[in-house]
Amino acid sequence: MPVVRFAPSPTGRIHIGNTRTALLNWCVAKRAGGRFILRFDDTDRERSRPEYAEAIAVDLAWLGVAPDLTVRQSDRIALYDAAVERLQDAGRLYACYETEEELERRRKRQMARGLPPVYDRAALKLTVAEKMAFEMAGRRPHWRFLLEHRIVAWEDGVRGPAHIDTASLSDPVLVRADGGYLYTLPSVVDDIDLAVDHVIRGEDHVTNTAVQIQIFQALGAAVPAFSHHNLLTTASGEGLSKRSGALSIGSLRDGGLEPMAVASLAMLTGTAEAVRPVATLAELAGLIDLSRISRAPARFDPADLETLNARLLHEMPHAAVAGRLAALGVGGGEAFWLAVRGNIVRLTDAASWWRVVTGPVAPVLEDRAFAQAAAALLPPEPWDEGTWAAWVEAVKAATGAKGRSLFMPLRLALTGLEHGPELKALLPLIGRDRALARLEGAA
Repeated sequence: MPVVRFAPSPTGRIHIGNTRTALLNWCVAKRAGGRFILRFDDTDRERSRPEYAEAIAVDLAWLGVAPDLTVRQSDRIALYDAAVERLQDAGRLYACYETEEELERRRKRQMARGLPPVYDRAALKLTVAEKMAFEMAGRRPHWRFLLEHRIVAWEDGVRGPAHIDTASLSDPVLVRADGGYLYTLPSVVDDIDLAVDHVIRGEDHVTNTAVQIQIFQALGAAVPAFSHHNLLTTASGEGLSKRSGALSIGSLRDGGLEPMAVASLAMLTGTAEAVRPVATLAELAGLIDLSRISRAPARFDPADLETLNARLLHEMPHAAVAGRLAALGVGGGEAFWLAVRGNIVRLTDAASWWRVVTGPVAPVLEDRAFAQAAAALLPPEPWDEGTWAAWVEAVKAATGAKGRSLFMPLRLALTGLEHGPELKALLPLIGRDRALARLEGAA
């Protein structure tokens, strides 16, 4: 029973790319009867906002993702402080006094000499007197984790065998000079405390994994399994950002898209599974195999959302939308839904077709005699799906019209539109009185 987590920073709205990570974690957990933890990484005091955290929770709920536990890192600072003390006592966390400007000048000198811009561990050579001098001058230290220079290897659930030589990395800063924590240490401490045993995240975290594995080990904890999935990009290969709100879950929801259309695209793009509309998260969970996720970037076209949304609605039973149709003021029951669902892209489109049924509409017909003949031949009610064919046959016999010259004038007179649902299903919903009034109006 895996324990997984989705750990957004509440510094903006989540987008469809973040959703890919959340859904992969949720599906892996729920398919195996495990636990899904929502963890807000809100240690960035300046940019984190409670309203963003609330919005993320709302977006996940809309997608059908219900956390088994929600935690906030801002409530867990004491745990991180204790971990810092342990690492300091073990000699794995050391104080550094360089300013950002000094570090930047050092990096530039190294690059000019053809050397990698890796921190040179100069702070390890500081004497007690030198440290005291910095303190007296008002400098407060930031704290770096002392990496063991070795190959760190793991079996990645998506990428297979993976390894990184940490000798090529700078010792990471875990604690800022102002005492605030960067992402790396709190994430490890939380995973230990919450018993997270499988970390599923984007491939942009691969390098972090080597560092975090060493921190797990330095704290004497078991190392979880890691899986790094490919990232969603736009069709042109551009990455997604919280700064671009067009693909935020909130904007997609407000745009009338179905949650399972969004989930299907977010999950299936860039996998061995064909991208198609999937009706439920449980069904989607059964399709996901981390080892069958591509290593290549997962490019998607936002226009695919429209196509998936339409296909999803075209297959949706009336029971699944009855309440939402009622909220839109749409009646007609199952007969109306089955008549129009093949002609909608968003559920709100059903309201437009309900207006076509109930009127008023602006009928269009230039042949007055044809309209009068058609009106005179309207059969008495009750009507069913066979009424359209019988009526059309009678109009054909009376007027000599056939093909498009027969069907299009009747559609224009009854709906005012050239295209739409099959009239054999729509005509009984329009009813004889409205049909007669429209034909007479056209005449």
